[in-house]
Amino acid sequence: MFMDDLVVIGLYRHGVTTDNEKKAFSGWTNSLLSETGKKELEHLRNGIPFYEKVIASDLQRCVDTAAFFWRDTSIDTWPEFREMNFGFLEGKTHKELEHVEEYKTWLQDPFSSPLPGGETYEQFGRRVMEGWNRWLELLAQLNLKRTAIITHGGVIRHLLTAVAPEKKGFWEWKVENGRGYELTGSLSALRRGERCISLQAVPSTEKSNG
Repeated sequence: MFMDDLVVIGLYRHGVTTDNEKKAFSGWTNSLLSETGKKELEHLRNGIPFYEKVIASDLQRCVDTAAFFWRDTSIDTWPEFREMNFGFLEGKTHKELEHVEEYKTWLQDPFSSPLPGGETYEQFGRRVMEGWNRWLELLAQLNLKRTAIITHGGVIRHLLTAVAPEKKGFWEWKVENGRGYELTGSLSALRRGERCISLQAVPSTEKSNG
């Protein structure tokens, strides 16, 4: 592996939304950043590193998060990096759904059970990986070394299960609002479906001076 083949890709989750605060399912629902979410992003902004190119899920919470972090930067939107479509669960809370049979069935096996009006986990995962592979192709075409994707918790977890150096289950990955991970790896290896060589949390949790 040649050093000039190394790329860094940041995966960031959007800031806290009004639906997050209500603990409501919000996949394709265009929920907006809450006031608390905006304040947290403002607090985190100074610790966000530079990237040559940034893209975001086309849902407003991701577009707005990107605008907080990288002001005056043009952000392209990629619908492949949307959260899973939760179908009839969208906008509802566990308390509202706990007696609904389809919901109880899905909770027992969310990776296999279909969601009425939504996506299966298989459909979601295939969509995300198609977007990921298209993104890697673009990095190769444009010779980009440092890039970032602003997306959703489920998308980041799925990508980490596929490409992180350490193999962990979907729910084992902790993905907080406004935060994420930087993946470093060989672009040619990533394009072959191999894992990255290192992973670190962003923004850095170390306290900066001043």
